[in-house]
Parts: sequence; structure tokens; C-alpha cells
Amino acid sequence: MKKLLLLVLSFSFCQSSWAQVSGNLNHQHQIRFSDHNIDIPLPSGNEVIITVKGLANVKADTYVAIFSVMQQGKTAEEVNDLMDKRLTKSMEKIKSQSGVETYVDMISFVPVYEFEAEKKIFSKKTYNEIPTGFELKKNIHITYSDPNQLNDFIAILSANEIYDLVKVDYFSNNIESVKKELMSKAKLLVQEKIKNYENILGEPFVNASRNVADGYKIMMPMEMYKSYQAYNNSELHLRKMATVHQAAKSSTLYYQPVVDKEFDFVIHPILLEPMIQVMYELKVAITRVEKQTVKQPKEYLLITPTGEVKHLDLSGQ
Repeated sequence: MKKLLLLVLSFSFCQSSWAQVSGNLNHQHQIRFSDHNIDIPLPSGNEVIITVKGLANVKADTYVAIFSVMQQGKTAEEVNDLMDKRLTKSMEKIKSQSGVETYVDMISFVPVYEFEAEKKIFSKKTYNEIPTGFELKKNIHITYSDPNQLNDFIAILSANEIYDLVKVDYFSNNIESVKKELMSKAKLLVQEKIKNYENILGEPFVNASRNVADGYKIMMPMEMYKSYQAYNNSELHLRKMATVHQAAKSSTLYYQPVVDKEFDFVIHPILLEPMIQVMYELKVAITRVEKQTVKQPKEYLLITPTGEVKHLDLSGQ
């Protein structure tokens, strides 16, 4: 009988350690080398996941600006009269511009109170709320197609002491056509990726089962503004304790769109102005057919004391 020896060799790998000099940022955030590794999860079993992401930057063709206006007065008649005068002057000039529609929205009409001290000789003062007037709030909605017109609206309204620009909404009549274009491009790119996977794995996916999932997401410009504060603090070295009053730092906003580096393709990639951003993602899960392995019949041999080799049939047939 022939004996087989299985030798298991164990190798010990010595991992050398090393250090690298870096700036103070690493001390603050504890940046590790592993943080920069790209982690790509592989599908389990016979499943292949193919994902395509597309982005389209769409220029708006219609805008709606909303301004807030507030008026106070001692009587209801006075408040309404003052508000009507301000709005009438503004609306006449705004409506005279081409392609402009307006709408005035009533927000609130409430009394205004203040505290009055009740005079008492032998006890603490008592404060009572008393009505002193009325407060009226309205919103002005302005629809326009030329973004440069907003400057004209601001000039007209500010002349009548209306300064509060609440928001600007963006609209486009091409959203549905853009969605179809995104889907069409994504389908072509998925087919290319499937062919690449077939070449890599060396097998066709003709008989494989497929599951498809897709979805859209739309981001409006008003959702993509972030706050920003630019200043440089002064260094002050004092030997004794002192009170330091820092100057107020001005904050502003800036437009931060969705970055296109995460997408397989981008329609109209250059952004000169805030735009509507339409995102589309298509996922295809392909379950490959398992290869059937043919089991080879076992063969049994008998070696006689004389060295003769005989085939044994143990199948029972």
C-alpha cells in the first residue's frame, strides 16, 4: 500500500512598520493610511451587480420669487391703508414688465400687545398686556422667465420699503424629456458593462436571470446653498488677564451643486449659474447559471499478493 505524506509548510511574514512625517492636520483628525483605501464590496455567490449613475444639469425656464412684506399701525384701517399703498405702487411697476405674473398672499393679521405697569403704592409692580395696534403680513409671488429681472424687482420693492426676499423657486418644462435621455444613456452604458463582465468572466449571461431597479432624484438650487464665513483671527499676546471683544464676522452663502465625479456620465456638465440637477441610477442584478459538474465514477483496484491488479465492480450490478 502506498502512503502519501502531506507536508504542511508554515511561513511567517514579518510586516515592517514605518512612519511618515506629516502636517498638523493629521494630529487633529487622526488620519490613517487605511482611511484612503478604496473599499469595493464584491457580490456574493453567482450574483453580479452592475450600477450606472447619470446626472443632468437643467437650466430653468421659469422662476418664482417670493418677497415678504410687513406693516404695523394703530388701527386696522391704518394698517390696511398703508399696506395697500406700498403694494399698489410696487405691483404697477412690476406688472408692466414683459412675461411677469404676480400674486399677493395673505399671511397674518393680528393685534400687537405691549406691557403696561400697574401703579401700586404698597406692593410690587404688576405688568398687564394691552393692545397697542395691529400687524399685517403678506407675501408677494412674482413669476418671470429672465433671471436678470430679479434685480429690477428688488429695486422696485425696496423703493417701497420691501426688502425681504424669502426664496426663489426654479422650474423647467424639460424635466420629463431629460429623464428619458438619462434612462436611454444609462441603458446603453449598462449593456457595455455587461459585455465587459462577460469578457472578464469568460461566459455569456444569456441564460442568467436579471433583476432591475432604478430611480430619479431632483435637487433644486435653493437646497444646495451652504453658509460661509471668511475671516482671519488676529493673534493677541497679553501678559495679564484682559477682556477681548472680537469684531462680528459676516457670513454669506454660496451655491454648492452635486459634484459630478460620482457619476458615469453627465449631461451639460458646465455650471455657470444655479441649475436644476436631475440624477438617475440604474441597477441590474445578474444571477449566473451554476456550472454542472459531471461526477466521474469511482474505480476500485485490488492488488493480489502476487502483484496482479484487478478491477473491482462494487456498483452491485
